[in-house]
Amino acid sequence: MSSLTYDLTLAGLSVGSAAALTGIGLIVTYRATGVVNFAHGAIAMVCAYALRACVVEWGWPLWAGATLTLLVLAPGLGVALERFVFRPTAVLGGDPAQTLVASIGVFVLLVGGAALVWGQGARDDAPEVLRADPWGQLAVVLILSAAVGAVVRWTRFGRELRAVVDDRQLAVLGGIDADRVAAAGWAFGSFTAGLTGVLLAPHVRLDPYGLPLLVMEVVAVAVAARMRSLPVAVVVALGIGVAQSQLTRLHPAGWSEPLLRAVGANLFVVALLVAALVLPRIGTRDALPRTATARVPTPPGAWIVAGVLFLLPLGFAGPDLQTSVQVPALGVVLLSLVVVTGRGGQISLGQAAYAGLGALFTALLAAGRFPGLPRLPELAALALAVVLVAPLGLLTGWPAISRRGLALALATFAVGVGVSRFVFAQPYATAGLSLGRPAGFDGDRAYYALELALLAAALLATRLLRTGRTGRALAAMRDHEAGASAAGVRVPSLKLLAFVAGAALAALGGGMLGMGLRAFDPGAYDPVRGLLWFAAVVVLGADSTLGALLAAALLVGLDAGARGGVAAALIGVLAVLAGRFPGGPYEALRAVAVRLRPRQAVRPTPLGAAARARLRPVRARSPRVVRPTPLGQAAWATLRSVRLRPPRAVRATPLRQAVRARLRPVQPRPPRVVRPTPLGQAAWATLRSVRLQPRRPVQSRPPRVPASPVTGAARPAGPPDRTLRARGLKARYDGFTALDDVDLDVPPGRVTAIVGPNGAGKSTLFHCLAGTLTPAGGRILLGTRDITALPAHARTRLGVARTFQQLAVFPSLTVADNVRVGAEQGRAPDPAAVERVLRLLALDGPVRDLPAAGLPTGTLRRTELARALAGGPRVLLLDEPAAGLDTAEVAALARVLKALAADGTALLVVEHDLDLVADLAHVVHVMTAGRIVASGPPGHVLDTLRAATP
Repeated sequence: MSSLTYDLTLAGLSVGSAAALTGIGLIVTYRATGVVNFAHGAIAMVCAYALRACVVEWGWPLWAGATLTLLVLAPGLGVALERFVFRPTAVLGGDPAQTLVASIGVFVLLVGGAALVWGQGARDDAPEVLRADPWGQLAVVLILSAAVGAVVRWTRFGRELRAVVDDRQLAVLGGIDADRVAAAGWAFGSFTAGLTGVLLAPHVRLDPYGLPLLVMEVVAVAVAARMRSLPVAVVVALGIGVAQSQLTRLHPAGWSEPLLRAVGANLFVVALLVAALVLPRIGTRDALPRTATARVPTPPGAWIVAGVLFLLPLGFAGPDLQTSVQVPALGVVLLSLVVVTGRGGQISLGQAAYAGLGALFTALLAAGRFPGLPRLPELAALALAVVLVAPLGLLTGWPAISRRGLALALATFAVGVGVSRFVFAQPYATAGLSLGRPAGFDGDRAYYALELALLAAALLATRLLRTGRTGRALAAMRDHEAGASAAGVRVPSLKLLAFVAGAALAALGGGMLGMGLRAFDPGAYDPVRGLLWFAAVVVLGADSTLGALLAAALLVGLDAGARGGVAAALIGVLAVLAGRFPGGPYEALRAVAVRLRPRQAVRPTPLGAAARARLRPVRARSPRVVRPTPLGQAAWATLRSVRLRPPRAVRATPLRQAVRARLRPVQPRPPRVVRPTPLGQAAWATLRSVRLQPRRPVQSRPPRVPASPVTGAARPAGPPDRTLRARGLKARYDGFTALDDVDLDVPPGRVTAIVGPNGAGKSTLFHCLAGTLTPAGGRILLGTRDITALPAHARTRLGVARTFQQLAVFPSLTVADNVRVGAEQGRAPDPAAVERVLRLLALDGPVRDLPAAGLPTGTLRRTELARALAGGPRVLLLDEPAAGLDTAEVAALARVLKALAADGTALLVVEHDLDLVADLAHVVHVMTAGRIVASGPPGHVLDTLRAATP
């Protein structure tokens, strides 16, 4: 082995050891709490600064500073974060979206706090805890990983940790203190973060932005280990570190030299891209908080105030106007996050990369340096840059099709870091590049007026994506992705649309920002800024365009008028409070205002007072005790001595009784009129409209296609087969067979029911038929067409609709808009179907304009069924439709379903209510252990089933 190879290997082991420490800390924290700590790098940076302050600034001995930093400060930070930031989110349900936002908020808060305390300049005098010999660092890594493995495998705490990881609620019921386990996990994770920071600080420039991002780049080792295996994380970290070091030996000539040099310097970034985009995903839960209520429309007065405030800078001059120029540009960038995150419900941590590409492409096009294109005027260059960057939104949009939650967050963050490292930081792309303003708009005031016009265009584009059919589909996808797909929404295409539109808006804002600064500054589009922008939009209203403009003004104003880091610290505090105030700062301020508002006595009207007096009669006060005088006592004694005999009852003679009977005959009471409910009236009218006619002889002339009296959709004429069939279906989960060669027919005009115990495979069969689960074997046919490989939204457009056991309504939309989504995206889009279905299910009253959030379960069940019916389905799959309904609502639901079956719809019902099944079904199938073990008429099958049940 040559001396150079050996030296490079040692250098690679040193870098790999630091990366391995990061991986160990992230994995332990994730396994103990379920949270991927995005603030890991920020904690490492704070600990590195603290050690430098102790040793360099205060003159402490190295051992004392290291002891305080690693054994007190770092674990204390972890315990404090678990107690005051992440435990509230766990108590409120452990929403992964809130924990993700809170984690990013901690990152931003620590970065901003470090900039406030220690300044934004880079330091190169960090003390060295371990010598340059990498064997010591490697020994620390191996000892830590072995100790963690031994604790997890052989100690009581390890057993408790595994129990909390498997099922936190069940572990708590078993007597395990899950908070203690989580606090220990956070303490150890923060300790490893601090150790990583103090080991890396002597070898890199210490600054509040660079070191946290450098640590976050090595998240790849934890992702490659699937957030579980410590040995895999250690081996991957050491391997990447050595490979990155060995690549520095290569010096090829030609065009590949700068690319290979960039790869060699950023191999962990390449690994992060591969791990996030290629490896099996982790964190499949939803990404963002689901809107609990319908979005409150912004009052017109607020827009008037915002318009006046944005016009005020036209009267400014000097530095104030130069600062104001950045606000509209940053507002356009943040509007891209409103489209992607607020309306589409997709997390995106890489919007800074698209903004930077917009600025870079504008500069290259205006300078004539873009390959294959001539020099263009600035405005034309900006427009073409937007067109060129928009398709690049597929870099994050394509992974979003199959990724959600943590996996999507890592993918978008990896794209942002990759663009920053391989494009913005490379001299061949940005050297000697300047960016001017359009002709006629060189002055600050004129350019600000141009920015206002472009901002108005961006607001109009954002509004077009928030209203109408596309806006309702985006809201449905955000509120309940599976429900939107079941309603016929093309979820993959809609995700791509959201990311492409977001990339275009970000590119427009980035180009505007670059022209405002008159230069392309790569630091303005750093990935850390992308995290800050994301946190600002989320905490100030992810679905609010006015919130995005407020965030832009706040960030620019604080950066210009306050000390560096104030804006990041403020946004970080707001994001950290997301766990305690899930509704955001607006809801928190509203709650505080309600508590502080003085209560006024409410006086009823005269009519109300009279009604209250009748409903709640005034209680008489207890009488006052009055003591009589001696004369009164004597009179009272005399009165009490008089005894009144009770009167004797006078009985009428027989003659008088006969006369009284003739004079006052007993009149019978009129019978009580029982009026059906609106839902019962609609169902009864539907039943009466279905008339069975005798079969006509076959004619050579094709019969007329009548309209369905239920949905209004045209019935298929002639003999086309609409039966839904399953043949030999098989499904497995981690080696467990959920379906074993199942055959099933769901014919039109009949109600087919499936019953069986929990775990029998009913839901798995249902999901296979609906398209939300791909079977491991077998086929699914609709008539003669094989639909096994079709997704849920494609099956809905063919006429296979479904409802969910857990309600799948869109809470941010009104009842009518919920139904309208089904009518617009279904098999036969028909706007008139909305009114017909609303009347059928008694939803055409005032309830139609109410947001779905907060409505009773019965109303929501009818809303979900109405949405499914509005698309004109041929087959209707109902997963426990009576769950949560009372007896009257179940009876009304049964009447509607019978009417649908009589109308020719094929119904499949999975239900535990055997009485409902007996009243409703034509055929009943009994499932056990993934197989259908009995089939037949409901009377025979259910009687046999009840007799066999102890």
